[in-house]
Amino acid sequence: MKNQTDVFINRELSWLEFNKRVLLTGMEKEYKTLDKIKFCSIFSNNLDEFFMVRVASLKAQVDAGITKKSIDGLTPKEQLTKINKEVKKLTNLQENYVNNLLNTELKKKGIILKKYKDLSENQKDWCNNFFTSSIFPLLTPLVVDPAHPFPFISNLSLNLAALIKDKEDIKNQFVRIKIPTKNINRFIQIPNEIVQSNGEGTHFFISVEDLIGNNINALFNGMECINYSFFRVTRDADLELKELEADDLLLAVEQSLQKRRLGGDVVRLEVESDIPKNILKLLIESISIHEEYIYFCESLLGLDDLNHLIKINRDDLKENLLIGKTHPQLKNLDSPTNKNFDSIFKVLRKNNILLHHPYDLFKTSVEEFINRAADDPLVMAIKITLYRVSKDSPIIAALMRAAENGKEVMTLVELKARFDEDNNIQWAKQLEQAGIHVVYGIIGFKTHTKIALVVRKEKSRLRNYFHIGTGNYNSNTSQFYTDIGLLSTDPDIASDLLELFNYLSGFSKQKRYQKLLVSPSSMREKFIFLIKREIKNAEEGKKAEIIAKMNSLVDPEIIKLLYLASDTGVKITLIVRGICCLYPQRKNLSENIKVISIIGHFLEHSRIFWFCNNDNHEVFIGSADWMKRNLDRRIEAVTPIEDYELKTKLQSLLQTYIKDNYFSWNMNEDGSYSKYALDSAQNCSQIDLIKK
Repeated sequence: MKNQTDVFINRELSWLEFNKRVLLTGMEKEYKTLDKIKFCSIFSNNLDEFFMVRVASLKAQVDAGITKKSIDGLTPKEQLTKINKEVKKLTNLQENYVNNLLNTELKKKGIILKKYKDLSENQKDWCNNFFTSSIFPLLTPLVVDPAHPFPFISNLSLNLAALIKDKEDIKNQFVRIKIPTKNINRFIQIPNEIVQSNGEGTHFFISVEDLIGNNINALFNGMECINYSFFRVTRDADLELKELEADDLLLAVEQSLQKRRLGGDVVRLEVESDIPKNILKLLIESISIHEEYIYFCESLLGLDDLNHLIKINRDDLKENLLIGKTHPQLKNLDSPTNKNFDSIFKVLRKNNILLHHPYDLFKTSVEEFINRAADDPLVMAIKITLYRVSKDSPIIAALMRAAENGKEVMTLVELKARFDEDNNIQWAKQLEQAGIHVVYGIIGFKTHTKIALVVRKEKSRLRNYFHIGTGNYNSNTSQFYTDIGLLSTDPDIASDLLELFNYLSGFSKQKRYQKLLVSPSSMREKFIFLIKREIKNAEEGKKAEIIAKMNSLVDPEIIKLLYLASDTGVKITLIVRGICCLYPQRKNLSENIKVISIIGHFLEHSRIFWFCNNDNHEVFIGSADWMKRNLDRRIEAVTPIEDYELKTKLQSLLQTYIKDNYFSWNMNEDGSYSKYALDSAQNCSQIDLIKK
């Protein structure tokens, strides 16, 4: 095979290419103003997490002298150099857009963001009074001198650095003030009666840091502020956890979270482009950061806070995304108040149900399934895996109610779900207090699978009902993430799920399953078999095709096999939202592979794997991407969809995505992406699915 750089795309650079698509999507003129702000905010939030985890990991490798190369042949140092160059290009693009086109559009729509210096005297008076009454008491200036060391700067906090001069002392003092953005809105709205005096806009804002900066001398009686500037740091937030040495996993995660809060190494310093040189010099010395990790910003720092503006009550400036209908087969269920608990189970005994969220309401399908099970006197047990759960989760409430009703309830709570660890710890404690059997999975593996099993007593026998999905049991994200789920009573799959739950609770060493594809035991092997079968069919002149939809494609073994399949003549279409380390449409490598990425109003999160098999189609859905971590280091479950009608629906759904020429980005042979030229009728997959 060719050189690594000609065969594989760097994972980190591919992720940056994905985040670029998010940013460019928000910059498209067709989107409404507040939706553009949403994409811009998501871009910044994504970038923060990228630095906290991926850049932090690479930086730690460089500091440790590690030179192991990535799949595309780059050392950690080489990757960081390319990352910094690309990030600076992207952030410059974002800042220019925010400062110019977006700001102009906001003004036209009556949303005014102004500097303190441009306010009228009347508006300044109101802002100054607001500062005195609502901000001043929250501020704590911390001086840096021999008796007061440089203070700890918390991750992603916005800070003011100032040089203060004592009128009786010629020496300047360095002072740091943390901006209290968690206790007060980043953008302070001035009342309409003050705004209208100028006849400007309907929503008038000033940033909290601008207001603080222009009132800074109020903090230093008898002293004078020489100059000031704002800065923001990003720290290593990846959780280091030595599971094998932990006697109590929950306690170990809590302790690791405490270390994270205390802060890892600084991996990025963001400063204003006009920061005074003496202040910058003090920051560099105090934070101990190399200049290559300093980002000079032309706009506001922390543009993820733009999401506060999305809350403006202007329906004309944003799409109504709260859509969805009750699945047709679940529409006529008897009300739970009628105590006819059998209704949903009766439906499932007759038919398997394929769900597609948010188009099919999560509330009236998955939540309804768990709620009915919790209250049904014939239900004996409920088992479920929880990876990311909303803070006001109806699923959790139903599980607690089920325990109160005397049912056997087992939940696997994944304590290591990144940035949800603290939330999951609290849920685990509450579930245990409610009498629920809580387990934390297998040492050394994250449990990422999305499965729920209900055991019901019917005519002196036990029948198993289950849900297997591609997304979390999260009521909030179910409204904005597209996910597929299966509700069924298939006895073979139910038997597999029982074995899997026993494995997760430590009472089984099951490695083989009848129908389920489970990682790390059998999933990789099965996917390799399915791809090789398409290769064999192509070699024999039979119909051979693969369509796969996922979040990320990274695994080198799978990629090499897809290249081989392409070379053999297998037609391959990959719908990959995020990272894709495979080059498509390259001569003598991947001429039969097409890669598209759907970036729209909803986050494409479903995983669907379709294999032609000479027109004897096999289709699978589940929680796993084609990444090494999903196939080898996580507990995942992918289920076959065997019902002919449901297979046909999935095939039709995949074709809807493939035909998309509006939300879709086409991956070029060099790894870049481009939008389709709209020279024909628009096919907007997400809009079309809403209308169905």
